[in-house]
Amino acid sequence: MKKIKVGILFGGKSGEHEVSLASASSIINGLNKDKYDVIPIYISKGGKWLNPSNSFKILKKMKLLSEEIGTNLNASFSSNDSIDLLKINRHNRNEQIIDIIIPILHGTFGEDGKIQGMLEICDIPYLGAGVMASAIGMDKSIMKTVFRANGLPVCNFTTLRRKNWYKNKKECVNLIEREIGFPLFVKPTNLGSSIGISKVHKIENLENACDLACKYDRKIIIEEAVNAREIECSVLGNDEPIVSVPGEIVPESEFYDYYSKYTPGKMRLIVPALLKSDKIKEIQSYALRAFNTIDCCGMARIDFLMDKESEKVYVSEINTIPGFTETSVYARLFEAAGIKYSDLLDRLITLAFERFKDKSSSETEYYE
Repeated sequence: MKKIKVGILFGGKSGEHEVSLASASSIINGLNKDKYDVIPIYISKGGKWLNPSNSFKILKKMKLLSEEIGTNLNASFSSNDSIDLLKINRHNRNEQIIDIIIPILHGTFGEDGKIQGMLEICDIPYLGAGVMASAIGMDKSIMKTVFRANGLPVCNFTTLRRKNWYKNKKECVNLIEREIGFPLFVKPTNLGSSIGISKVHKIENLENACDLACKYDRKIIIEEAVNAREIECSVLGNDEPIVSVPGEIVPESEFYDYYSKYTPGKMRLIVPALLKSDKIKEIQSYALRAFNTIDCCGMARIDFLMDKESEKVYVSEINTIPGFTETSVYARLFEAAGIKYSDLLDRLITLAFERFKDKSSSETEYYE
């Protein structure tokens, strides 16, 4: 049986660069070597695309892959330092062809629709959400506006642009205090992994929090802080998605920050979450609605907040390229349903081909 050539885009120009490397190495290790040829493509923080040979070297240097992986690469991919992007176009039959791309680029320039748009132009199947769903899912302000317009419960929030913040901080502080109140969270609008996020209890600390968030994005979002349990749900599929059991995140820190997410032992994941049956159904229903609302496909992890006293559930955000190691929440929630990591990758690749076939069946010419 001919193997499927799977290109893995990882790294990227994002604050979540290192997280992407961990996800990519897990995927490379998890793919069935009898079914797939792996072609990694590392994108540096400066935006340079390295060829697969050098991309393997990056992961091995960081001790994320064993030395024997990738020793049988096709020579056409290992002769130059950087990769010719034309080689990933599936119509360029004179060169090595990549059958499908897994863009495991967390955050900006990868999870926000930019890479997805390029792959659409190259006419190559890719795993995960399309351009629109990726862009909406990345921008927390637009995402929450769309969710709220479609009847999904979200916390009270407001958005500021970096230029306006630096131009008139006093006016912005007054607006935040009036519209949101304390405690609150300040976040970069287009970033993940809790990078640049602060929990603010009093007005004296608000300026520093906004300054920090503005370092990472031209827009920042300010949300009310709910005294909540953090619940997460995974979704898998295209037009008929399935949803996992909910899991609960119990961080060691005051909230689920970068340190808690990526330091071993600093958070517990309870699977399944200890919830009443009606709350499980409510959260799963919201997860599917959120997924379908932005026309997502392939995979997503939806994060929720559940007020500890009232048990009111809020949709916090959707992650269209969630962390994807074997121990990441997305995979562990489906593992609880009996779907192993390698099988999960198989399903996602099948879904990507199905989506590509469906989109390719649309007419591109019009005759009266």
